[in-house]
Amino acid sequence: MEKTQRHVLPAALLGSILSAVLGSLQIGYHTGNVNAPAMVIQEFFNSTWRARYNVSMPDQKLTLLWSVSVSIKDFGALLGVLGFKYMVDSFGRRNSILIANGLSVVGAVLMSLSKLAKSFEVLIVGRLVFGVFSGLVMSMNPLYVQEVSPTNLRGAFATLNQVAYTLGILIGMVVGLETALGTWDQWDLMLCLSLIPALLQYLLLPFCPESPRYLLLTRGQEAKAESALLRLRGNPDMVREELEEMKERETDTKASISIQQFFTKASYQQPILLVVMIALGSQLSGFNAMINYSTKMFEDAFSEAKYLTLGVGAANLTFSVVAFFLMEKAGRRKLLLTGFLIILVCNLLLTIVDGLQTLVPQLKFLQVVAVFCLVAAYELGPGPISWFIAAELFDQQARPIAMAFTSMLNWGGKFLLALIYPPLLDVLGSYVYLLFMAIALVSLCVTWFRMPETRGRSFDDIAEEFRGAEGILMQNKSHFNTFK
Repeated sequence: MEKTQRHVLPAALLGSILSAVLGSLQIGYHTGNVNAPAMVIQEFFNSTWRARYNVSMPDQKLTLLWSVSVSIKDFGALLGVLGFKYMVDSFGRRNSILIANGLSVVGAVLMSLSKLAKSFEVLIVGRLVFGVFSGLVMSMNPLYVQEVSPTNLRGAFATLNQVAYTLGILIGMVVGLETALGTWDQWDLMLCLSLIPALLQYLLLPFCPESPRYLLLTRGQEAKAESALLRLRGNPDMVREELEEMKERETDTKASISIQQFFTKASYQQPILLVVMIALGSQLSGFNAMINYSTKMFEDAFSEAKYLTLGVGAANLTFSVVAFFLMEKAGRRKLLLTGFLIILVCNLLLTIVDGLQTLVPQLKFLQVVAVFCLVAAYELGPGPISWFIAAELFDQQARPIAMAFTSMLNWGGKFLLALIYPPLLDVLGSYVYLLFMAIALVSLCVTWFRMPETRGRSFDDIAEEFRGAEGILMQNKSHFNTFK
């Protein structure tokens, strides 16, 4: 068995994963590219308003409209999640990603045409359409990647989805600088560059195999499942083992499960609690405020705030890569606990520094350190794990609903924070970080007491343990009540 785990990874497996995460790269790009050129695009809003009404847009209205423009992508993602289960069950994991990719193309084209159309509404609609794509793909990618990956590399490969996302954010931040395309003349060109990975995905993904678990357990196509698995593993012995493992669960997974059954079944209660707290703890503990508004946070104290924001993007990418290497060594549970603990401390530090900065200006450097550490902690565990953990905690029947539910929580949290952070900051000032700290604390406690370690365990092994426990706290071989 040791030899089978060390064999060279087949090109079909690596190609499938890299082709799939091109969608996450696009999403990250349109998350990072609106930060630095915010003033330029807001001036486009203002000039459009003046051309229509011969007066400048009121500052309060402009702030609200910009918040809506930034957050509408996340709202669109919430809408997209609603079609996730139908698509992945009807068209398969791989084909659904390809279908959803069309929305990315439409959204990018609309955003880039807004300047020519002299309509900020077109830009907002474009971000909304792209958001629908985001909601679908950030659910589809982890599901597809985990179902095509071998058990011993499942978590690491699922983390590549987040690596691609953070790489996209950094590219978006760089391209959005004034020294690149974040200028009045070229910002519309900046918004259509995501068409490059979108078209590349159309060229590559059709040649990748479908999820073997979907083919066997959802479609009952054993021959096709075996063929796909052979391409993904390149080892007949591994293929036989995995097929036998899947067949053991085949009779239990034929029946579909309703949304009502998903939320009422006893063995799903603990996984649902974990998914809720990990997702909301990740998205509402301050990270999204740093990504969307870091330039505004830094500009009062630093003349080159945009370049500090670029540093935030670099830290974001760096620690998502670190998480890739640690995921199968440290395990999900330890990375979650470490991440939430550091996020908690960083939010407390931001509250103190922000409150004292007028009295002690030198503390502005401590603010930068706290922001960088918070971003690093998010990517170390809570960020990537929040997107794929549901695929590990639920069985084949519930997995599509669980992934859709997880995606709704993630995108809902992103949308809520992007929308309310500016007004919350105006009302609460530095105390807004205490709110983030409290959310991180609750998530830390729930993870500490209820989260099992899923590293190196098969889907069916994890699901069986929840079924056996029926909501009772699990004690397993990983000793999950400690950091050991």
